[in-house]
Amino acid sequence: MSNSNPPLVNKVAASGLITLKLEEFWPNVELAELDIKDYLFKELLLKEKDFREAMNHHDWTQYEGKVLLVYCSTDAIIPMWAYMLIASHAAPHAQDVFQGRPEDYYRTFFTQKLHALDLEKYQDQRVILKGCTDGKAIPPQAYLELTKRLRPVAKSIMFGEPCSTVPIFKRPRNK
Repeated sequence: MSNSNPPLVNKVAASGLITLKLEEFWPNVELAELDIKDYLFKELLLKEKDFREAMNHHDWTQYEGKVLLVYCSTDAIIPMWAYMLIASHAAPHAQDVFQGRPEDYYRTFFTQKLHALDLEKYQDQRVILKGCTDGKAIPPQAYLELTKRLRPVAKSIMFGEPCSTVPIFKRPRNK
C-alpha cells in the first residue's frame, strides 16, 4: 500500500487574484533637505541681499542625483522668488527640486506614479492592495489614489494579504 498524498495546491495562486504591492513603486532616489530658516536673519526674516549671497556660496553639488526638498521650518513668510532662486541653483545638480517635507514628497510622488499606471491588466480582475510593507511607510494617499483609479476597471478591490483581506469594492453583477 503506497502512501501517496495529493499534490499541494497553492489556492492563493490559483484564485486569480492580482496582488499590488505599493512598496514596489517606492522612489529609488536619495532625498536631501534644505531648510530655508538657516538662511534667514534670526530664522524669521529674509534679507534679499544676504539670502542671494548665501545661495551663491552654497555647495549645490552635494545634491547631485538627489531629490532636494526645500522648506522652512519656522513661521517666516518666504517670498515665492526665494524658492525660485533655490530651484535655479539646485536644478543643474539635483535630480529634482521639490517644495515640502518628505511626507509631502511621497504623497505627491505616489499620486503622480499611480495616476500614470496602465490599468489595462486590471480590467475585470480581483485586485488586492497589499497592506503590509517592508518597512516603508506608504502614505494613505497612495491607497486612496489607487482605489479611485481601479474602481472603474476592477471586478473587486480588497486590502490586506491574500489569506486575510478586507473587501473595499465589488462591482455588482448585471442581472
